[in-house]
Parts: sequence; C-alpha cells; structure tokens
Amino acid sequence: MATTERPKRGVPEGLWIRCPSCKATVYKKEVEARLHVCPECDHHFVVPVQDRIAQLLDTDSFEEWDAELAPCDPLEFVDRIPYAQRLVEEQAKTGMNDAAVCGKGFIRGRPVVLGLTDFNFMAGSMGSVVGEKLTRAAERATELRLPLIFLSGSGGGARMQEGILSLMQMAKVSAALGRYDSAGGLYVSILTNPTMGGVAASWALQGDITLAEPGAMIGFAGKRTIWNTVRLELPEGFQTSEFLLKHGFVDRVVHRKDLRTEVARIIDYCQIQ
Repeated sequence: MATTERPKRGVPEGLWIRCPSCKATVYKKEVEARLHVCPECDHHFVVPVQDRIAQLLDTDSFEEWDAELAPCDPLEFVDRIPYAQRLVEEQAKTGMNDAAVCGKGFIRGRPVVLGLTDFNFMAGSMGSVVGEKLTRAAERATELRLPLIFLSGSGGGARMQEGILSLMQMAKVSAALGRYDSAGGLYVSILTNPTMGGVAASWALQGDITLAEPGAMIGFAGKRTIWNTVRLELPEGFQTSEFLLKHGFVDRVVHRKDLRTEVARIIDYCQIQ
C-alpha cells in the first residue's frame, strides 16, 4: 500500500525572539503585549518611535512637527559606504527621514511637547536634523507654555559623518533648553537603553526631572573605550540607570508600563497645564 509522506511543518519565522539579557527564547506577541519587555527577566527591548508614541501619549493625539526635514551630506563623508548612501538605506529601512520625531500630544489629557530619538536610525545618533528638530520643539514648548518631554534612544551620540555640524547641535539644543528654563518651563528627560555620547553630555541629562528605564546604559564613552584610553577598570554595573540613580545622576528608575502615569503625575505635581 502506497503511503504519502506529509511534509514537516516548521515553526513560522518571527514568532519567537531571543532576549539579549537572559537568553531565553520568548514569544514575540507576548513581548509586544508587555510593551516590548521580556516576560522572563524584565529586560526592556529597544522600541521604535511610533511604538513609543503609542505607549506614552493618548490614542491618536500626536501631531508631528517638521516631518519634512531631511539630512544632507555637507562633508561628502565616506567610511565603509558613502554617508549619502547610508542615509538612503536607513530611510528605506525605518521609513523615517532621520532619527528624531517631534510634535505635540496629550498624556492622560495633559498637553505636552514630545521629542524622541530612535535607535533604529543610525543608532539614534544626533546630526543636524535631529538637533534642529529638538531645538524647534523646545522653542515651541516655550511659546506654547507647555511641558517638554524628550525621550532618548541615542546610542550613537553626535553623528561623526557630519563632523562639527553634528557636535554644535549639543550647544544649540542646550541653549534652547536654557531659554525654555528661563521662561519657567518643565523639562522631563526620559533615558532609555542606550543613551550615550554627545546626547548624554548635553540635553539628555539636563532635565528638571530625569527618569530612566531599568537597566538602561547611560554615559559618554563605553566600557571598552574607557579601558583602551585610560586602562581603568569600571565598577560593577557602571553606566546602568540603577548605578546613576544611586549616584544622583537620575531622579527615578521607572518601568516602561509606569512611564505614562509617572509623567502625568510629575506634570500635575509641578502644576504645569
């Protein structure tokens, strides 16, 4: 009697992901339902800006500003590939013009100005467009007298492909924040993994209130860079959000599921409406 072999059914791709912290293989939909947090160890995954906006703001309340701003290649920079080509590839991959998204929205009915950087676009590095968007956001928050929230997902710091044009964004955004502060505004900075380099050395650590997600890496130079430069062994857990909380660099470590409520509470406490 002839038998027909049934083809083996494999597991469809994309259903499971590996947690970089505990190394467990976890169901992707469960991770997404938990706001991209590992159900086994509470590791906070990197989150694209659109998901961040949905997590923080009231549904359909976000009005994006300056979406048309796009970077150019003033230095005609070339490393492994030309910068102009890299930009095209990153834009195609992420659907974004650059690493920052800014605009106005509501958190539990409270109007705010929100600026975010996305690690998925060139590690969230800060070039001219990112600096310009954040500066405009701070200036509009000053004009509108609204709370200002910046959420950093910038592991790349200042973008080397734009040289000094990138570095000057540190001062430009900081100056806008200084004017906002002088006008009596409330600036809440939220640090996520990773927040490094020129971003950490400027606007990310200048908040009136600085919050950080659990386990976030926050600092200027990484551990290997410090060792290669000064041959200095760093303390255990150095540059984590918990270490920085202990040493007074952040005000509170807040789980992702609690961020929205915590920011709303801060706004109410400071009587910013």
